[in-house]
Amino acid sequence: MSARLDSAQPYALGLFRIVVGLLFACHGAASLFGVLGGAVGTDGGTVSAGTWPGWYAAVIQLVGGTLVMLGLGTRAAAFIASGSMAYAYFKVHQPEALWPMENGGEASAMFCWAFLLLVFTGSGAFGLDRLFSRRTARAQEQEPAAREATVSA
Repeated sequence: MSARLDSAQPYALGLFRIVVGLLFACHGAASLFGVLGGAVGTDGGTVSAGTWPGWYAAVIQLVGGTLVMLGLGTRAAAFIASGSMAYAYFKVHQPEALWPMENGGEASAMFCWAFLLLVFTGSGAFGLDRLFSRRTARAQEQEPAAREATVSA
């Protein structure tokens, strides 16, 4: 049973990455464009451009979530996204109460830890990172053969 589950791990991780990235990007889109109910606390509106930290957080959410969802620069995007959610939790939510259930910081805490997991695991299956790494590996494998053919000619 463990062997079967282990063989499916990259696919489960890839699906996890896609869902987490999509949900995160939706938060950013809501805050920046007023879609999906708009920014929290604005009654369907948007966050004012350039305001700290809301607007910058929304940009990180939209761009970082999209990159993670696509599996492009996953580790770096997830690292930045995790840090932004840690900041959100400790600066916005935690001063209100100790526990996430009490201070409304469940989403920030969960996103923070989900992205931190992706920093260490990478994109899994279905990511553009994997596609590009395969192309690079193939090119590096073909490069020595091309050199040998040039030298012998």
